[in-house]
Amino acid sequence: MKVDWFALYTKPHNEIKVAEKLLSMGVEAYCPTIVVEKQWSDRKKKIQQPLLNSYVFVKLNDKERALVFAVPGVVRYLFWLGKPAIVKDSEILAIKEMLQESYKAIAVTGVQPGSTITLQEGAFKGQSATFVEQKGNKTILVLDGLGITLILER
Repeated sequence: MKVDWFALYTKPHNEIKVAEKLLSMGVEAYCPTIVVEKQWSDRKKKIQQPLLNSYVFVKLNDKERALVFAVPGVVRYLFWLGKPAIVKDSEILAIKEMLQESYKAIAVTGVQPGSTITLQEGAFKGQSATFVEQKGNKTILVLDGLGITLILER
C-alpha cells in the first residue's frame, strides 16, 4: 500500500505535542523545529519552536489517515484541490537538510517579483520558488511546492 507524507493543521502551540503523541502511537511524524533566543526583562533563553506554525507532517497510507484525529490538538488535514495535500519525500528531506545548513543570501538580479526561479544550490537545489523581493541584504522567496517563505540574509 502506498505511503505518503501529508500536512496536518494543528491548534496553535500544539505542534510539538501532537508530533510526540503521534510518534508514541507508531505514526511517522515530523515537526520541523528551530532554536530561537527569547528576551525577557531579566534574562535571555533559547527555546525550541516549530518552523511552521500549526503544521505537522505525517507519513501514512490512505487507510491510516483517520488515526490522527485521536490525538488532541489535531484540527484537519491541509487540502489541495479537494484532497488531502501530499507532500513529496524530497520536500521533507529538503526541510531537514535546510535546518542542518546555514544559508547565505543569494543575489537575484534581472528577475521581476512574482517570477519563478529554480534554486541552483543548497538543500532546495532543483526546487522551484517564486521570487518575492530583494530588500537590502535579504532575499525573500516562496517555495512553490510547500508554500514556505524563505528569508535569506547575506
